[in-house]
Amino acid sequence: MSISVTVSDDVRALAPGFAHLVVEARDLVNGPSDEASSALLDEAAARLAARLGGQPPQGEPHIAAWRAAYTAFGAKPSRTRNSAEALARRALAGGGLPRVNRLVDVYNAISVAHVVPVGGEDLARIEGGMRLVRATGDEPFETAADGEPVTEHPEPGEVVWQDGIGVTCRRWNWRQGVRTRLTEDSTSALFLLERMAPMTLDALEEAGAELVELLEKFSPGARIELGEIRR
Repeated sequence: MSISVTVSDDVRALAPGFAHLVVEARDLVNGPSDEASSALLDEAAARLAARLGGQPPQGEPHIAAWRAAYTAFGAKPSRTRNSAEALARRALAGGGLPRVNRLVDVYNAISVAHVVPVGGEDLARIEGGMRLVRATGDEPFETAADGEPVTEHPEPGEVVWQDGIGVTCRRWNWRQGVRTRLTEDSTSALFLLERMAPMTLDALEEAGAELVELLEKFSPGARIELGEIRR
């Protein structure tokens, strides 16, 4: 891996059941959502519905573990849901999953099908390494409100992903910033798959392998590297 991805000791202490898997991809071809990426999202929603068997997403053990982790750092999991739960709820709702762009559709499909948080960052926009830390509260987080750029700051103690410039994702995997998000012009990406026990490491590896397979299908010729699972 060409980029450093680390987890601070205080986050490990907060959630000893956490592990993550990194996928780096270059020479990608992105663009608007299309029939193929839309079909992928529909298939993922069907896989989720079959897996849950009518129970709500928060009843799934992996989602319940993420809710506990959010509570541990002071977030309200029913108000600020982890990304896997938020997508699962949308997948089961009448409107279905959002169509963003081909790369985002691919990783959202993996998230829904495997009930695992997956984030995608534009490698070209990341400065330095990526770190999962508990925030001081001073770090900048670039977002938007009513279509206008806004700089926010996380709450002290909040778990955030950050690079050398500022926060890239607040409340672990709740809200991604605009600076590093994948756009239709993105050609390189860093994908983060995040697991809490009781999801097995084998299940996390399976989700990562399927992500690689789909990236190769949607971007033939891309250079993709699947990292090792890290705790």
